[in-house]
Amino acid sequence: MFRFALLLAACIPSFVHAADEPDRAAIRKKMEKAMGPLPAADRKVPLDPKVESEEKPEGYTRKKVTFAVEKGDRVPAWLLIPNGITADKKTPAMLCLHQTTGIGKGEPAGLGGKESLHYALHLVKRGYVCLAPDYPSFGDYKYDFQAAFKRGDYQSGSMKAIWNNMRAVDYLQSLPEVDGERIGVIGHSLGGHNAMFTAAFDERLKVIVSSCGFCSFAKYYGGKLAGWTSDRYMPRIASEFANDAKKMPFEFTDVVISFAPRAFLAVSPLKDDNFDVTGVKDVIAVAEPVYKALGKADNLKAVYPNSGHDFPEDGRKVAYEFIDKHLKP
Repeated sequence: MFRFALLLAACIPSFVHAADEPDRAAIRKKMEKAMGPLPAADRKVPLDPKVESEEKPEGYTRKKVTFAVEKGDRVPAWLLIPNGITADKKTPAMLCLHQTTGIGKGEPAGLGGKESLHYALHLVKRGYVCLAPDYPSFGDYKYDFQAAFKRGDYQSGSMKAIWNNMRAVDYLQSLPEVDGERIGVIGHSLGGHNAMFTAAFDERLKVIVSSCGFCSFAKYYGGKLAGWTSDRYMPRIASEFANDAKKMPFEFTDVVISFAPRAFLAVSPLKDDNFDVTGVKDVIAVAEPVYKALGKADNLKAVYPNSGHDFPEDGRKVAYEFIDKHLKP
């Protein structure tokens, strides 16, 4: 493993210098080669938030909302607000991104799916304002990727999701209950790498938690990347890079290094059959010296629960305490 980590490290020397912060712009350009460019700021439109329904379960308010992310496109989401939060008593917020599941945002909000993945519900009960949006084509969010590609709006579903999530952060910052300087992101599987990709482009996210969200491309099914190439992800991996990890323009080492010195936690179960845990450990081994050089070694953490592709209780405990440590005063 150590030998492989050295090989990964050899790919990134130009982006990190001792005691300097990473060259995030250079890393983003590498990611854009696979994802297509991040849209320019003029793509933004007023958020125009709308509340479709409101309920008051015990301890919090749950609102079904939509907000505009660009012309002709609105994202559906669940907004969870703890009781007792006002404009005079602002609270930190978490963007909660769902896994690959038909109900999309409903799972993190606690409205179905696996209880272990109800992290928006768990976190609102810990005092966080939580926003759980649908990923394009999941839940209530109908989205035609091919039409968007033909218009030239995007070259990947990954970049579309990054853009939507950045607008979601705009929305959270607009809420009077939210402390806009204390926002984090959490996700499992699809949501785990969606969280990581978004945080690489949006430095307003102060803490990032990825459960079962990644391993090095080189160790993803032996470097065979077909699973990353659907319209929802990065079709350019197939069309431009032949599904070959050796030809990829970026690695997850780049993504994690771009976070430094922000807080990042990887929850990577030992028996995850999607993302090889040794490929996670390789990435963390390369990122550790970067965090250490910046004097923030404690901001990078990884735990390896003895479970399969899930967000088990011991992993959640570490994750929620990690979030509290970095977002609560």
